[in-house]
Amino acid sequence: MTDTPLQVQFDPSSARFGASRSQKRLEDDRLLTGKGRYSDDLELPGQCWLVLLRSPYAHARVNGVDMAQAARAAGVIACWSSADLRAEGLGHIPFPPLFKRADGSPMAAPLRALLAEGEVLYVGHPVAAIVAQTRAQAQDAAELVSVDYEDLPCVVDARQAVQPGAPLVWPQASGNIAAEAEYGDRAAVQAAFDKAAHVTTVENRNQRVIAMALEPRACAAVHEEGRTTLYTQNQTPTGARELLGAVFKTKPDAFRVRVGDIGGGFGMKTGLTPEDALVCYAARKLGRPVRWRADRAEDFLAAHMGRDQVNKARIALDAQGKILALEVDTLGNIGATPVGSSAIIPLVLGPKVQTTVYHVPLVHYRVRAVLTHPMATGAYRGAGRPEANFLMERLIEKAAREMKLDPVEVRRRNFIRGEQFPYRTHLGDTYDSGNFGALLEKLLAHADWNGFAARREQSKREGKLRGRGLSVYLEWTGAIPTETVDIEVNAEGELTVFSGTQAMGQGLETSYTQLVTEVLGVPAQKVRIVQGDTDRANGVGSVGSRSAFVGGSAVVAAGRRVIVEGRNLAAEALEAAAADVEYREGRFRIAGTDRSIALSEVAARQSNRVFRVSATETPSTPSWPNGAQACEVEIDPQTGQVTLARMASCDDVGRIINHMIVEGQVHGGIAQGAGQALCEEAVYDAESGQLVTGSLMDYCVPRAADLPPLAPAFEESEPCKTNLLGVKGVGELGTIGAAPAVTHAVLDAVGVLDADMPLTPQKVWRLLGETQRERAR
Repeated sequence: MTDTPLQVQFDPSSARFGASRSQKRLEDDRLLTGKGRYSDDLELPGQCWLVLLRSPYAHARVNGVDMAQAARAAGVIACWSSADLRAEGLGHIPFPPLFKRADGSPMAAPLRALLAEGEVLYVGHPVAAIVAQTRAQAQDAAELVSVDYEDLPCVVDARQAVQPGAPLVWPQASGNIAAEAEYGDRAAVQAAFDKAAHVTTVENRNQRVIAMALEPRACAAVHEEGRTTLYTQNQTPTGARELLGAVFKTKPDAFRVRVGDIGGGFGMKTGLTPEDALVCYAARKLGRPVRWRADRAEDFLAAHMGRDQVNKARIALDAQGKILALEVDTLGNIGATPVGSSAIIPLVLGPKVQTTVYHVPLVHYRVRAVLTHPMATGAYRGAGRPEANFLMERLIEKAAREMKLDPVEVRRRNFIRGEQFPYRTHLGDTYDSGNFGALLEKLLAHADWNGFAARREQSKREGKLRGRGLSVYLEWTGAIPTETVDIEVNAEGELTVFSGTQAMGQGLETSYTQLVTEVLGVPAQKVRIVQGDTDRANGVGSVGSRSAFVGGSAVVAAGRRVIVEGRNLAAEALEAAAADVEYREGRFRIAGTDRSIALSEVAARQSNRVFRVSATETPSTPSWPNGAQACEVEIDPQTGQVTLARMASCDDVGRIINHMIVEGQVHGGIAQGAGQALCEEAVYDAESGQLVTGSLMDYCVPRAADLPPLAPAFEESEPCKTNLLGVKGVGELGTIGAAPAVTHAVLDAVGVLDADMPLTPQKVWRLLGETQRERAR
């Protein structure tokens, strides 16, 4: 699908950004020496602690909550149930009403109450809140709360949830379908399958995973002079403030949201949580600061999770391996009480990139968002794009092997070609740029793909099995593509940048400072970045790999606005025409003369000795980062233990601002994708709905020692054409590519066509046994 008009905003002069690519991260000294300020570092005068009593049942009717004994316990200040909050007029945390059911009725799902109302719907659902002088006292008192539960049947698997007679999560959601969407032409796709030379079918489950941010969630609230300040870890502070206004049925500016350092977010720390709202309620009610902190096990139960999709897909090909059509049926398990991102992930974000880097003439997708009795799923690094890319790569790989074709060659034959750009997708989006074939060739050379046979023989001599896998992938970034940045210049020549994006370990302080210094020619020591304070800066926040793509473009636009507006002020001071004034490295000068004035002097002449500018940047369309990864694994056939022997990646992320930061993002993404492929899975007991993998004793995450040395390669010949800098997002790209590459390597080593993640030693060992028995027949 081609010939789409495209508004181009890329400024070729922005190619200079990134000249200081190896610049050290400015935030690291502070963070590594223990000077970071995280939510739980706060010590507030007169503070008390809130603890939540959580449901031990996945589904039960709450017939009564008796808190009398808890209220009399030592140190207890207050106890509340949902009845108390309703009496105070508190509302629910809303989710976007964007979707519909098959009959056209609105999306149906439980309202997200701060405390359970009438029924508990997952293990960990908060039932009562206890506030005491200390956290230990509140925990002790919580054990004294008596709840009359009436146990009800539960369902945890999306496939079981849509079966007739399955326990209902929400009466209005018949069949447990909260919402659904359909795309493409069913009849045309069926006709293509009817005449196809080959059809490949894949059914897989992209398993549920836990976000596992290093820092568990924590928050605190203070109510003073009629306003409430929430201290929390949040990637979207402005959005959290707006949702607080909705819950408390008041104007959002009754709240101030402040965010310090964040020890990892990955999408889980977005929107508003019941705990955030409850500490605000407690602080407003009691007139003193209130804190809450999750234990790791509590976060496992009650923070939203990621993935959990079941896909049935088939692909039609001609005799040469060219794709004719694609059909996908997806069940997205969104859990019991959807968060803001729950439904959009399976219903929109996955389908948006489902064909990835390939030209697929015809598609038909059916997607259903399914309610079940675990905790909700929501944004987690990649959010829908990893699931879609994994499915597409599995189809391509399996089809090639079934047809006895080279998997690399099948990919080459189906790439979107250069002359097809700008390329319009089946969902109406436009890819502005990409050279997928060249990217793959660069990866194959970088990975020494042709040297694999020798390495496999060496592994064989050592008693190991060796396999290799490949993935080619595409990402969509730039969710809600607009951001405003203010820059304030003071009389000392210091520049303060105010941005509504949010740092959470990805190095924004460094990247933004680098952009400002390159636009304005001022020392980095003179630049300060302010984020995470809704009284000082507001915006969409940092989700969907948008920070550099949208936020960075706004930083540059604001820097250029400093020059434009500063030139007018300098012209007035120098008694010259603005057109005759030029700017360089912190000074305005009348061209051809020695008469000049410093940026700091311009600020000093203003009434408050500062001047401030604002710029809003809105890229014309999203960006489409893409890449390829190759993986080699070694397997011990006696134990099924998989070792990642080699990992290579080559990514097109547009212009690179800071090479070190981009490499770090790819490293982390690969680790998370490999973790899902090999070991991570949130497991719920089918009968009780209990979380079986409720601690790090049961839930395995990869460690640094589990990964081989990583040296990512990049392709910068295709800058993004829809934003000021030519950048594309990178934060989620490594995750998207790693899971299919690692999976393919394991399947290649074992000699099977299909297996679901995670490919744990036990699963691999069983697969090896099955293949040996098959060969013996």
